Amino acid sequence: MIIKIVLLIFILLEFSNVVVLYFFPGSKMANGVGVFSAWEKSKQYPEIHDFVRYLVYWVAGAKLIFLLLLGLIVLFADLNFQRLSLLALGFATVTFFWRMFPLVRKMDRAGQLQPRYSLVLGGMILGLVVLFFAAALI
Repeated sequence: MIIKIVLLIFILLEFSNVVVLYFFPGSKMANGVGVFSAWEKSKQYPEIHDFVRYLVYWVAGAKLIFLLLLGLIVLFADLNFQRLSLLALGFATVTFFWRMFPLVRKMDRAGQLQPRYSLVLGGMILGLVVLFFAAALI
């Protein structure tokens, strides 16, 4: 039961990200890209802004595919498969610290994020990783 709860909480959190990315991409909430100063700067160059919007929508679409598959795992997979799914989520989420965290930390230090939140984001991601592994091992 704990595995399903963790998966459902993650689905809910990520679904809020999908909604924000599709309908309110400039938001500073739910991982909207409005926290990046480059979002507003890109609007000065329509061609670049269209490209940035395309990438934002691409991320939202990839997240939606992933969430729908994860929903099917919650509904139809057995406990062992759900446990393996949590381990996979944990390992995949750890990759944030390989490429994305150094980049977001660099941008945060350069004042390109408003509000400054790289450490908060890193802490939230680390918390999710610990939660995934802990729930999978229970």
